[in-house]
Amino acid sequence: MSEVNLAGKRVFIRSDLNVPQDDALAITDDTRIRASVPAIRQALDAGAAVMVTSHLGRPTEGKVEPADSLAPVAKRLGELLGREVPLRSNWIDGVDVAPGQVVLLENCRCNKGEKKNDEALGRKMAALCDVYVNDAFGTAHRAHASTVGVAEILPAYAGLLMEREIANLSKLLEDPVKPFAAVIGGAKVSGKIKVLEHLMDKVDLFVIGGGMANTFLVAKGHSVGKSLLEKDRVDDAARILSAAEARGVRILLPTDIVVAKEVTRGAEHKIVPVHKIPNSWSAVDVGPASTAAFEEALASARTIVWNGPLGVFEVPTFGDGTRAMARFLSRHAQAGNTVVVGGGDSVAAIEELKLADTFTHVSTGGGASLEFLEGQELPGIKILRDRTAA
Repeated sequence: MSEVNLAGKRVFIRSDLNVPQDDALAITDDTRIRASVPAIRQALDAGAAVMVTSHLGRPTEGKVEPADSLAPVAKRLGELLGREVPLRSNWIDGVDVAPGQVVLLENCRCNKGEKKNDEALGRKMAALCDVYVNDAFGTAHRAHASTVGVAEILPAYAGLLMEREIANLSKLLEDPVKPFAAVIGGAKVSGKIKVLEHLMDKVDLFVIGGGMANTFLVAKGHSVGKSLLEKDRVDDAARILSAAEARGVRILLPTDIVVAKEVTRGAEHKIVPVHKIPNSWSAVDVGPASTAAFEEALASARTIVWNGPLGVFEVPTFGDGTRAMARFLSRHAQAGNTVVVGGGDSVAAIEELKLADTFTHVSTGGGASLEFLEGQELPGIKILRDRTAA
């Protein structure tokens, strides 16, 4: 979008404003809204008439329930922009907005045909504007009407956030400064297998934690008690361990584990070696010896990508390993190394500790960043490249 004159143009910006809310619909984390502001502000400063839309939650197509409304987002966006941001409902047949003004269009996933990339819906969206900007990297893996359909018709460009996401994640895959390490966590290994496989020929070190580490521990002959375990993925874990050994890629697993009788706040817990996990207990976090070993191994890395927590981060008692990793990687980034963070709970950890600004890049992508790291071609990005080539 920085390469096109937007003055006087009607600009449709697809942002990712899908923010978490509490039971009272108050926004609990405005990271995605703040990340979307620069592109909107640039379009306004250029003299464009700006229309912004996003999805929120999982609405039923055809109607907008109170929990689906972008009203709280409009209020917060207005605060960040320093101006009122009117929310427009029933916008698909026309929007009144003048150059230098911005409006927020109600939850785009409430439109029938959005998720199916309905051609007629895409044409109606295209009729609203002169230029399309996709700044919603978090939905780039979805071929929806607001991410692909409208872009097939109009001049289509990447927003500032989209451009930054692509640049930072591409550098990890194409030209990382070595040594390159990946810290991969989260609950299940099934969602990370393709990432591990795609990064195998690129990284020098994998650090693996979280629930997914249990599957690797079982593949190495350990018992993990009542811990989360994907039995059908043990062979995959063994294959990845074997492939890493053959390529000279180091895989570091926990050596000690925090285990708990119940995976709940206040539950009895203790630290044990990985070969002594009690049968009736569950692994809930990496232990202090593992944390120290992880940090020692990562200290020489010049590039690090982190995706996924190292324990049951949503229970504060079991988030020590994740918070320790966040602090270590923050220091590492501030020492001049490249550190990129993605994944909801990883980002939540650095936001909680107020460290987000210290990292090289914090991805807003979630599932999109995972698929990007898997080497997949994301439809929301492909259409921009296709339109540019045309």
